[in-house]
Amino acid sequence: MSITASQVNELRSKTGVGLMDCKKVLVETNGDIDDAVKKLREKGLAKAAKKSDRSTTEGRIFVQSDKSNTNAVILELNCETDFVGSNELFSQCGSEIATAILTNSINTLDELNKSTINNMAYSDFISDYVVKLGENISVKQFQLVSNQTFIETYIHMNGKIGVLVAFDKVIETELSKGVAMHVAAANPAYLAVDDVDSTEIKNEKEIIRSQSLKEGKPEAILDKIVEGRLSKYFKEICLLEQAYIKDDKQSIKAILPNNSSIISFVRFSIG
Repeated sequence: MSITASQVNELRSKTGVGLMDCKKVLVETNGDIDDAVKKLREKGLAKAAKKSDRSTTEGRIFVQSDKSNTNAVILELNCETDFVGSNELFSQCGSEIATAILTNSINTLDELNKSTINNMAYSDFISDYVVKLGENISVKQFQLVSNQTFIETYIHMNGKIGVLVAFDKVIETELSKGVAMHVAAANPAYLAVDDVDSTEIKNEKEIIRSQSLKEGKPEAILDKIVEGRLSKYFKEICLLEQAYIKDDKQSIKAILPNNSSIISFVRFSIG
């Protein structure tokens, strides 16, 4: 049977597989497009399996919220090379996964692995993209934030860093986006001082005390020195205590409108 260029192009547009492979399988299936798609998927799954143990250290962060900005997801999708991480098809894959997580309220990787996307089992969905992109692809982590009053999303450095910030009130966009940008840039470890682990505080106090003694500080004022330096430490690691990147004379907690608070934040980064 003679296979036309339009048939080959149609199959390629459906699968993303190379022209020669498309033509070959169309010959095998006597030009039946649906049968050819099935055969390519079967072959693709084998190819995908061979790629599944390859290291995935590149990729992108994806963020997505619903129309009400009360539910949102942040997702880290990994691949093997930055070239594929910048590919439009890879971005499509990440967006479709994020949409599925948000739409179906998926909370764990195990739930995701058992889910369906675009009427396909999740494993088949990923395998299709592995074949199309020629690299191993995997979801490293994601977090679904639900039922909040207002969630701001932000992507930085061409998808290398992503942020969600949940507020207890609807915040003006310039400020909420500014706070999210701050989280991306400053990378706080905690929201507030009360969230810092007591063991970490104890260890930091011991370090400050030891350093102060080595500097020859009098023991009589050590407690004040520890208190002062610990306060500075909190300003480095706690979001609410940090100096705002757009106005370093004010802390994050100082720029928040009256009677409003940050409930939580999530920051993912590649690498």
